[in-house]
Amino acid sequence: MRETDLIPKLTKPAQIEPDSGIVNVAMYGFGRPGIIAFWAGEGNLPTPGAFYRPVGESLAKGETFYTWQRGIPELREALAAYHTRHFGRNFSSENFCVTGGGMQAIQIAIQMLAADGDEVIIPTPAWPNYAGPLRMQGTVPVEVPMLFRDHRWSLDLDRLFAAAGPKTKAIVINSPSNPIGWCGTREDLIAIRDFARAKGIWIIGDEVYSRFYFGKDGAKRAPSFLDICDTEEQLVLCNTFSKNWAMTGWRQGWIQVPKALAPVAERLIQYNTSGSPVFLQRGCAAALEHGDAFVDQQVATARKNRDIVAETLRPLNRIHFQMPDGAFYFFFAIEGMKDSLTTARRIVDEANVGFAPGAAFGAAGEGFLRMCYLKDEDKLLEGLERFKNWLANHDPN
Repeated sequence: MRETDLIPKLTKPAQIEPDSGIVNVAMYGFGRPGIIAFWAGEGNLPTPGAFYRPVGESLAKGETFYTWQRGIPELREALAAYHTRHFGRNFSSENFCVTGGGMQAIQIAIQMLAADGDEVIIPTPAWPNYAGPLRMQGTVPVEVPMLFRDHRWSLDLDRLFAAAGPKTKAIVINSPSNPIGWCGTREDLIAIRDFARAKGIWIIGDEVYSRFYFGKDGAKRAPSFLDICDTEEQLVLCNTFSKNWAMTGWRQGWIQVPKALAPVAERLIQYNTSGSPVFLQRGCAAALEHGDAFVDQQVATARKNRDIVAETLRPLNRIHFQMPDGAFYFFFAIEGMKDSLTTARRIVDEANVGFAPGAAFGAAGEGFLRMCYLKDEDKLLEGLERFKNWLANHDPN
């Protein structure tokens, strides 16, 4: 059978779902000699030995068999203890299920809460890995563009709430935000909670970057739905070990759900992946139990690097951005840029520097580029210098 005959036999979502713009640029530039890559959302540090040594010990013990679909009890207890420590209230291990990365946590949430023809509201610019899985199962992602004015992003709550209709099942809130660094205030989260309660819709919270918070209040984490919500209401939180503990390649995460939903999440994990390897879970537990100092180090590096990027980009008249309040990304506009994907690929070719195109994050992101700045300082400075030289000598279109 010819290749051209095979594609039409796939499901319509599989045929029409576009490539991720982030991956498009990354695969275009991947492996080029001397490339300085800011396209991916990960830091420069490898996983610390204190986290990976338990993996080898577990393998040596022969822990290579099937295990609890929800995650080993030790890891779920460690998740409960971690949340108790950082959120100042008691949590139960029964609210946590271990997943194959934050991405699977999001997929599980979507599979539980929305179906064909339903709608899920997403403020944008937003990480594309919410809208893609929704479309793949026939659910409609409803984008609500955030406003960029006077070098600040803001979420218009009236506009957000007006997007809800009879088919709305959930609102996705990512705070601190990838890609824009926006953080919802406690008042924002309360308003969203109250609206969701009144309408009987779910909140899907992505608080992956909660610890990467640079607020002026001096707090060590961002405001959270866990500050204002009960764990047994219509709230699902998706998270990952990737960012805090330098474990992106491990593909381990968790989903936090009301206890009544835990058996449902367990079934979906079984049907998707049949659980997570025990030996990897041992390392994740070690990260939760012994990783606070490492996370503090990561956050300090991110804050320092954020300031370096701001000092470099601020004098450039054609560049506009918000100083990020959280996460570890700069999302900056270039005056005159109309096709961020084409421009990002040109910068790979002409400057050997890789950014993610803003259009990958929804229509509201066009005209912007995203850079991950949690990098080695020398590489960060070199990449910024290359970009400055490129900008001085090239038209972004």
